Amino acid sequence: MNIETIVAALITAGFAFLGVYMSNRKQAALVAYRLEKLEEKVDKHNSVVERMYRLEEQVKNLQAEVKLIHNA
Repeated sequence: MNIETIVAALITAGFAFLGVYMSNRKQAALVAYRLEKLEEKVDKHNSVVERMYRLEEQVKNLQAEVKLIHNA
């Protein structure tokens, strides 16, 4: 092989590596962004579940009070 072929191959490999690296970096940033948004949705959902649990407990207590008043 002559030196020109080797240099051309190295330059081509360098540009290919650079393209893959930049693409991978952009994809990783997109995944991180989407993961952050998903975490926000999960936190919001968990908040709703906790509030519903408290409401169910309150309803259960109120129903017990109504039964006591009704039976008295």
